[in-house]
Amino acid sequence: MQLHYTVVIHWSNEDNCYLVHLPDFPSQQFHTHGNTYEEALKNAQEVLELLVEEYQAEGKPLPEPKTIEQNVQFA
Repeated sequence: MQLHYTVVIHWSNEDNCYLVHLPDFPSQQFHTHGNTYEEALKNAQEVLELLVEEYQAEGKPLPEPKTIEQNVQFA
């Protein structure tokens, strides 16, 4: 399944793992994690697929994918 949503993965010293944020689905700040970057990316793909299935099952419209500029706020 081709999904065109932004995935933000960053290392958390506090949690000692990579945290995954899906800004196009703002219901919570972090959606999954992984002990390696590759694991976090794999988990992100799985979560995105589950979110799409959930939205479709509930008849909710999927969020429009945003560009990285729209999703990232630079400090």
